[in-house]
Amino acid sequence: MRLILIRHGRQSSPLCNVNVDLSEVGRCQAMLLAERLKGLVPDRIYTSALTRAKQTAEILFGTDAVFLEREALNEISFGDMTGEADSRNAVLFPEYFEAKKRKAENLRMPGGECPTEVFDRAVKVVREAVTSGAETVVFVTHGGVIRALTAGLLGLGAGQMLRIADSLEHTSVTELKYSEEADCFSLERLNDASHLEGRPELSRNAWAKG
Repeated sequence: MRLILIRHGRQSSPLCNVNVDLSEVGRCQAMLLAERLKGLVPDRIYTSALTRAKQTAEILFGTDAVFLEREALNEISFGDMTGEADSRNAVLFPEYFEAKKRKAENLRMPGGECPTEVFDRAVKVVREAVTSGAETVVFVTHGGVIRALTAGLLGLGAGQMLRIADSLEHTSVTELKYSEEADCFSLERLNDASHLEGRPELSRNAWAKG
């Protein structure tokens, strides 16, 4: 089974993990990926329950596609940082950000979730997909979920999530392949955002500067 993990397009608010629409940039990112994915017909398409993921999926595969919405694929809970600007969170929670720089294992968001908790809920959807008999499965989800699933499914332990890329580009593609014979996953590609090449204004660097 091919498990294709797609991060949503850029959201319309810079505040942490608020449930908002895609921005115009996010829609552009998704349209570029849709062009790249032409011809891909997944057997199953799962999305998180958050608006930005569902809108991304509709741009990628069309509003007539069947989407399996799962709250278990929602972004990691940011807890006390939810709805705040990054600059304010850096002042309020300096210990967290210092630990993040050190890539601390299983680092919990202040008042929120830790990576193993995210993995434990999201992996249930992976098991559902595996047992469905589907050959190609797409998850349209979030950076924290993708990193926790990748670390956990590769056997590193979801607590090592921070070792799976410093960050993931919006609409990036991460692909894992499940081997029934070996009963394990292998990593085929990570944070692939080649559809954004030549468009620096669509990168995460531009988001951070904005």
